[in-house]
Formats: sequence, C-alpha cells, structure tokens
Amino acid sequence: MKPSRRAFQSFLALCLVSLTANAVFAQDAADKPFEPMVGQEGKDVIWVPTPFVLVEKMLDMAKVTPKDFVMDLGSGDGRNIIAAAKRGAKALGVEYNPKMVELSTQTAQEAGVADRAKFVQGDMYAADISRATVLALFLLPSNLEKLAPKFLDLRPGSRIVANTFWVNGWEADQSETMQDNCDNWCTILLFVIPAKVAGTWRVEKGDLVLTQKFQMVEGSLVGANGVKTPVRGRLRGSAITLTVGETEYTGQVASGRIEASTKTGTPAKLVATKAP
Repeated sequence: MKPSRRAFQSFLALCLVSLTANAVFAQDAADKPFEPMVGQEGKDVIWVPTPFVLVEKMLDMAKVTPKDFVMDLGSGDGRNIIAAAKRGAKALGVEYNPKMVELSTQTAQEAGVADRAKFVQGDMYAADISRATVLALFLLPSNLEKLAPKFLDLRPGSRIVANTFWVNGWEADQSETMQDNCDNWCTILLFVIPAKVAGTWRVEKGDLVLTQKFQMVEGSLVGANGVKTPVRGRLRGSAITLTVGETEYTGQVASGRIEASTKTGTPAKLVATKAP
C-alpha cells in the first residue's frame, strides 16, 4: 500500500527530530571534559591507575629529592609525575593518548607544579630515558621486557620503582606490600641500576672473569698458575659485593676499576682493572 502524504510528512518530521537529537548529543559529548576510564585501551596497555597512597610510597622508596629527574612511561593521568614534582623534582611523563597528555598538563597547572611536571605525547618504547635518575612505572611484564635493555643503559645508581610487575628473572633490590589503605596493585618493587662488570678484569697475578645477569654476578678468579677460584656477587648501583672462594669483599666500581676490601678476618684488598 502506498503511504499517505501525511504519513510521509510525519516520517520526515521524526527523522528531523532524530537527527537534531543526535547532533545535540554529539555536541554535548564534545563539550564534556575528557574523563579517563579505568580499563580504557591504549597502545599495548590498558589504563589502570596506581592508587595515590601507593604513588607516595613508591616515591618514598626511591628516595626522590629535588635533585632527581623522574620519568614515567605510560604516564596516564600524570599522578606519578605530579607527585614527584610536588617533592621538588623535575619530572616528565610520556603518554601515547593525547587526551591524557592534555588532562595531565591541566592537572599539573591546577596543582601549581607545571614548571616542574611536563608531559609529552609519544611512544614509550622510543622515549629517551637517559636523563632519568628515577623511573616510576606501572606496566605489564610484556612492556617491561621490551624496555629492559634501555633500563640497563641508565647510569648506575639510577632507581626504578614499579607497581606489582617487573621483568622476569630480575630480582628486586627491595620490595614492600601495603596492607592498609590499598585494595589492589599494592606491591612496590625497587631496582637500583647496576654497573656493568661482565668481562675480564686484570688483578695482581691473575684475571677476574665475570658474567652478569642484571645485578647478579658469577665467575672465577684465575690465578697465574691457572687455578680457578669461584666468584659470586651482587651489585647495587656501583656498589659491589664479591665472594671469592670463602672470602667476601665489598667495594665500588668506577672508571674501569673495581676496588674492594674484606669486612672481617685478615684485612685484604682486591683491585681489578678492566681488560681492553
């Protein structure tokens, strides 16, 4: 049956009302300030914020001071960076979502720390982190695995504080799980970037040959007579502990030298120079 002229006019009117309503709704959505939603997707990540109470504990564990340059990769709403800036540190967040960058920048302005807290839109994997003395992170293990080589190229003694997740096989130098005022994602992991000591080191009458996995060290002291004494050790920044046979040495790595001495028993010193 062919529709009547009146029915057709009613249909057109209904379409006009619907289009007008959709246009108003779209305008309202455009005018509404951006609000991040927990679980929203980003590049290789979803946004789940670290609880504010844990943010402060993370910065406490990293011992952030005004002398630090703090970075956050995948900085989200900027809470790590803004909290660090409130402590006087200069801080930079790298965030892929431009709306998050705008929100973080505005929040930093409202908090009065915009001169110290900066945010840039970018890919965290491509970010230059060489200036960072502290990284404050909440990323998935898959993200962290990709970033691990860049972490290890930071200056020895640089600190990384991570919420809950970390690189498989890389043992934390310190950890703490909050029991109060935190319901989810409440474990803080601290890592101090170790000096690089893998290779051969010249010592008096022999060689110190070391391998290294993160801050853990193994190897042997090879005497001039070819006798090998097992070595194991650990680094915390440029500080090193080496156990050679049954003797424990503690010292520092600097400028291509290891200088360490014994704590107990007959005093002894170990001096090693990196072989070319």
